[in-house]
Amino acid sequence: MDYLTDLFSVTGRRALVTGGATGLGRMIAEGLVRGGADVLIASRKGKDCRQVADALSEIGPGRAEGFAGDVGTEDGIRSLADQVRSRWDSLDILVNNAGISWGAPIDRFPHEQWARVMGVNVASVFTLTRDLLDLLKAGGRTGQPARVINIGSIMGTAPVAEGAYSYTMSKAAVHHMTRVLANEFAPHQITVNALAPGPFPSKMTAFATGTEDGAAKVAQNVPLGRIGQPSDAAGAVLFLCSQAGAYVSGAILPLDGGMSAAKPVDLFANTV
Repeated sequence: MDYLTDLFSVTGRRALVTGGATGLGRMIAEGLVRGGADVLIASRKGKDCRQVADALSEIGPGRAEGFAGDVGTEDGIRSLADQVRSRWDSLDILVNNAGISWGAPIDRFPHEQWARVMGVNVASVFTLTRDLLDLLKAGGRTGQPARVINIGSIMGTAPVAEGAYSYTMSKAAVHHMTRVLANEFAPHQITVNALAPGPFPSKMTAFATGTEDGAAKVAQNVPLGRIGQPSDAAGAVLFLCSQAGAYVSGAILPLDGGMSAAKPVDLFANTV
């Protein structure tokens, strides 16, 4: 038991999870708190973040704190980074989870949703990571590097859009950014990896997974026959953020029940 604890524990590690009040972000935040980390949860809805943080702190053994933070603008990102810096002088784990999507038929897909989606899903990931780089450098050391985890998507790996054109292209960009930054940050003892999730229950996928019947239909598209659950997200993050994952950098980890290895790939086709 001591061996497993030492290998997968994140006790005492300091983490920031953006978009951590709902969906995959909350699953990740809970996994880190249950693993012993101190976790900051930030999203546009500060009240929700505080409520979730209080609930996770009750679970422990780590603790959580929630506050409002908007990655939709450069000023918002700067403010978010300043809030982290006002609390801590180093950061061990940064989870860039906040993201948005937009769906429409290609002949009606609005031009403005390219700038909006790419801005939040790609530019904000880069800028927040840049603005917190000094804290990540302070947290990293040989054998126990600081960790950056970007949330990509199977839609950034497989050539599938299903109307979410800017979203799928943005996630492909996140995957490439992950590899680029992994190379640049390695000398500073910072690893950079990405998760590429398939369907998980969230606000973004609620149109398809929000009911038991809908989730079952989506599960038909997954080789393992189900959608993702909290332990799947928590396990992947604990691996990447603990001693077990200290030698992994530049990886795009499929978290999709085998979808990335299957052809054809459909996410929500059976729901319509």
